[in-house]
Amino acid sequence: MTATDRATELIQAAAQAAADKLAHDIIAYDVSDVLAITDAFLLASAPNDRQVRSIVDGIEEQLHRRFGAKPVRREGEREGRWVLLDYVDIVVHVQHTEERVFYALERLWKDCPVLPLPEDARATRGAGAPEAADQPVGGELS
Repeated sequence: MTATDRATELIQAAAQAAADKLAHDIIAYDVSDVLAITDAFLLASAPNDRQVRSIVDGIEEQLHRRFGAKPVRREGEREGRWVLLDYVDIVVHVQHTEERVFYALERLWKDCPVLPLPEDARATRGAGAPEAADQPVGGELS
């Protein structure tokens, strides 16, 4: 099974929104073969809590404006260190850079296909970027 077209569209829009808010180390995985609860994960990080919140707000605004999508669940906003947005088709993780390095979610999903992202989103690399961000992206967008 592969991520649905809707999941892919949501991932690309969320990645672009995250990049527009200066998120770092943006990467998306097609987890549809290993999880029944969602098709794709988007990971992004920021160097401080305030920026994490800004990225989350930007993603929510963009997905609502373009697709009428609202998260069915939102966790971690109070602390601002790791916010999870669950849109059913996709799950977005926006993490403080320290949490991103510590939890290394890329290790869990390293065997899943990496989804193509808009060029702006692929170009955002922060200090201490996870190794998974160095993986080649198949079917990159032009």
